[in-house]
Amino acid sequence: MGAPYFKVRAQLEDINAVIVSSNYTLYGNMSARVMEVLGQFTPDVEVYSIDEAWLDLSGFCHLSLDAYAREIAATTYRHTGIPVSIGIAPTKVLAKIANRICKQRKIPGQVFNLGSADSLDDVLASIEVQDIWGIGRRLSKKLQATGIHTAKDLRDADPDSMRRQYSVVMQRLILELRGVPCIGLEDIQPKKQIISSRSFGQRVEELEPLLQSVAMHATKAGEKLRSQGSACSAIQVSIRTGRHNPDEEYYSQSALARFPIPTADTRKLINAAGQALRRIYRKGRRYAKAGVMLLDISQANAMQGHLFQERDSEKAIALMSAIDQLNRIYGRRAVFFASEGCSKQWAMKRERMTQAFTTRWEDVPVVR
Repeated sequence: MGAPYFKVRAQLEDINAVIVSSNYTLYGNMSARVMEVLGQFTPDVEVYSIDEAWLDLSGFCHLSLDAYAREIAATTYRHTGIPVSIGIAPTKVLAKIANRICKQRKIPGQVFNLGSADSLDDVLASIEVQDIWGIGRRLSKKLQATGIHTAKDLRDADPDSMRRQYSVVMQRLILELRGVPCIGLEDIQPKKQIISSRSFGQRVEELEPLLQSVAMHATKAGEKLRSQGSACSAIQVSIRTGRHNPDEEYYSQSALARFPIPTADTRKLINAAGQALRRIYRKGRRYAKAGVMLLDISQANAMQGHLFQERDSEKAIALMSAIDQLNRIYGRRAVFFASEGCSKQWAMKRERMTQAFTTRWEDVPVVR
């Protein structure tokens, strides 16, 4: 996982593996369809990531939760073709463990209810501490050094002393392992950072294609920023060369540009990103990847004013809104900024991309 394709091409060809390029539009659309199906079974859904969600079933005690979860899994597969596994437990941390067990042991019906497990102690003793949701690699090493190796060990630790030694988060994890809910469903919060980056389909040496790439990423990030009703106070641009060529010196650098007052205007983002890129660009290097990150994000309707600077004007807000709406209706890049470039020779190689059956009319299968 995570290995570059050229390093494992021979092994993949030996096993006749099917090689496909990434298709982010399709992934996002299928994720939205899955979440829509899940939302039909409970009003309380927290979308955690593109392929994971929490469902609050606390008000469904009159039902058999196992049977109801199997119905959710079957309906999701029937409507989307996406198989899902469901872990049931009284807390989020235990539900993550239940879901992990469901996947690893291939539980029939794709549902595992930790509350109905014959021996919870045995289950928790089989889960290594680094596999607990919220415990990273570095923290797990610290815990193992103190004799805490499994989920059962952590559950049996004193929550108050662990809070003093680590943090309140650790205390909540222990209580969650004991079946005490401490981490409830959360409303979807605006992202604190927005990142857009891609590797190039071929190495880039000149400044102009790098400027086009950074402008494209700034545009995408700006769309995400406005979609959550936010504005940003800074933009960071990063570039790097390839990691896997021993004949070339590795170069990776980033630069930050700040705005005197938060903005969601793509034109300002592109301009600032271009200036930042020029500070770190070094001629003669073969760049493999570029990207931008929006930082210091705040709600656009609740940001602090500035004595000498004005916020995005009403005309600018209306313009950005019109561009976003046109691209939603007619497809991405129906309207785009000239600084993004027209012919992207540097774009990611996607000649093996799967068809987007759900998002592009020309890819919809024809039944005769």
